[in-house]
Amino acid sequence: MGVINPRAMFTDSESLELAAHAKINLTLEVLGKRDDGYHDLRSVLVPVSLHDTIVLEPADTIETVFDEVDLPPGGCLDLPESDANLTTRAARALKEAIGYPRGVRIRIRKRIPLGGGLGGGSADAAAVLRGLMELWGVSLPEAELLALGAKLGCDVPALLLGGAVLMEGVGDRVSRLELGCPETPDGKWWLVIVNPGFCVSTADVYARHDLSLTSEPPLYINAVSALKEGDLVSAGQGLFNSLQATVLRKYPLVGMIVDQLDQVGTLGALVSGSGASVFGLARDESHAEAMAVKVKQELDGAVWTRIVTLLPDGVMAAHGPLTP
Repeated sequence: MGVINPRAMFTDSESLELAAHAKINLTLEVLGKRDDGYHDLRSVLVPVSLHDTIVLEPADTIETVFDEVDLPPGGCLDLPESDANLTTRAARALKEAIGYPRGVRIRIRKRIPLGGGLGGGSADAAAVLRGLMELWGVSLPEAELLALGAKLGCDVPALLLGGAVLMEGVGDRVSRLELGCPETPDGKWWLVIVNPGFCVSTADVYARHDLSLTSEPPLYINAVSALKEGDLVSAGQGLFNSLQATVLRKYPLVGMIVDQLDQVGTLGALVSGSGASVFGLARDESHAEAMAVKVKQELDGAVWTRIVTLLPDGVMAAHGPLTP
């Protein structure tokens, strides 16, 4: 069980600000459908430098508000009301788990596209859970926190763990992966993310998915090996998403983005998660910037782009390392 610092229960701490980082799936396999209707997955998931900003303020009740919104124009601007927001659910779940008597006001500066396969809602929920442990003065064992996160969404445990993660099952089994340092001038993994400006329903994509479209074991093994070695070329060749064909059949523009990234020289282009965002792996920062410019030009400026780096070692949680 979690342990609460009694002093935190009755005093107003200062507000806490932290980053909620988006994720991409470098590999994603749908291995089968379970009896409960969910799908068994295996995925290499890594946070990226694109992030929302979360501000937590002591309060008597729990609510979520959006301070600023900077999202792709043309669609996906229907932000959830407080009670429907995953951040509110996360705060309520933690409050119930530890018996905390008060609440929190969650303010979000939104930068991660909605319905984009980048885990924005899950990233925000994970950040809220991390931050509230600091704000509320609670110490929660890692296993207990990850189990709580798994009830909120399949990406939440991986984003709570932080860094490059192998995610399995319905997201409830997560383990850290060590990514190698690529041969770039700054030793970073650079990518361009391209979003078409519309939402994709994750539930719809899974409902349409053909379970025969998965990876062969050698492909997965080779992909992980390339990532661990920091081999950019082999890593680009090993990118795999068994949902991609399903997404491209319904959304031709997403397929055009994949094609354009290939044409402008990406080392590998892939739909992230269930879409609609696509990322392209670059040789270095300047290559990523050049690809972003060319893709926008070829698609008449009708897409949103961001240059990002992978965060394979994760980001410092607001409360420091999780307790073992």
